[in-house]
Amino acid sequence: MLTLSTPARTIREVLEKRSGRPRRKRPSQYHHGDLRRALIEEALRTIQSDGVRGVTLRGVGETLGVSRTALYRHFADKSALLAAVAREGFRTLRLQTLDAWNQGGRDWAAFESMGAAYVRFAVRNPAHYRVMFGGFVVGSADPELDQEGAGAFQALVDAIVSLQRDGLMREDEPLQLARFVWALVHGVAMLQIDGLLGAEADAEAFTRFALERLRTGTGRN
Repeated sequence: MLTLSTPARTIREVLEKRSGRPRRKRPSQYHHGDLRRALIEEALRTIQSDGVRGVTLRGVGETLGVSRTALYRHFADKSALLAAVAREGFRTLRLQTLDAWNQGGRDWAAFESMGAAYVRFAVRNPAHYRVMFGGFVVGSADPELDQEGAGAFQALVDAIVSLQRDGLMREDEPLQLARFVWALVHGVAMLQIDGLLGAEADAEAFTRFALERLRTGTGRN
């Protein structure tokens, strides 16, 4: 029996059942198409609003309006979902930095463009970036994640080796140089994500400045 004290939501649900009309889903809920893609995108939205620790597989599924059975067809748990987010991030990072390197002519200017592309990716994809480098996927048993992460770093190592071969960078151990450069651009990226460097253009300009100063220590003029 409905009374004046019955919550409006309950009244609406009862009326819908009586009329035979289905309940209207929230705009953010999943309707059809690629559920795996929808789960990843919802996880990214949650990370942006609540942080990585705010993500739960159940919560993502409830927001999209899908059953647990449907969830587990794609991801066994939260760790698997976060691994998928990180894999996607590393793949995109590798492609964008390689494009900057190749399109720039594979010289020192291209190396600076590579660094700017790295920071640009981080700033435009902060949810991906925090999962990739926030310690949330360390020790993951996902071999594809390991492959994508290694591939993104190898792009930097290969660029350094190329510069060394052309006599544009000092012949220190490439892996150590790559870690040194990564530490620099990662620091810039995190400062910018946290809103401490100003506009995106400012962060890219600062990255180029930092790499140019780095050249005095690692490059050959």
